[in-house]
Amino acid sequence: MAALSVYAAMVLWTLPTIAREAGALPAFDLRPFGYSEAEARAFLTALSAEGRALYTGPQRVLDLFYPALLGISLIGPVLWLVRSGLWRAVFIGVILAATASDYLENYLVSGLLAGDIQAHAIFAASRMTMLKSALDSCAFVIVLVLSTRAGLKKWKKT
Repeated sequence: MAALSVYAAMVLWTLPTIAREAGALPAFDLRPFGYSEAEARAFLTALSAEGRALYTGPQRVLDLFYPALLGISLIGPVLWLVRSGLWRAVFIGVILAATASDYLENYLVSGLLAGDIQAHAIFAASRMTMLKSALDSCAFVIVLVLSTRAGLKKWKKT
């Protein structure tokens, strides 16, 4: 519930407001396929002072809690639905990698917002956004498949 509350605050408040303050350009976090150097520079140029303050203030605070809360929310079902063993370790590893990549993305994006707009910094932040997005997708699929499988097993027993 905590992860959902933080996510709702980001999706309903900070991220749409940041986009409005950047001329309708989406925040870095909302570009799962990454962004080019030109796109990053365009966003940073269009971002107003108010948008930058929101991105580096409340959004950063929310994004400090969200990856950990999401990771905990996803690891719970894996612990519950998968007996100990290799698959359990692999699934938890994917979720932990997703969480770590989200924090690294946040760190790299904070560098861009602070003015480190060298090409290599933009490239690194973009690639981390892509990695985070891919790993998050894998983590969601893992939990969805495990939950569906458990539900079908229970349904077949009745």
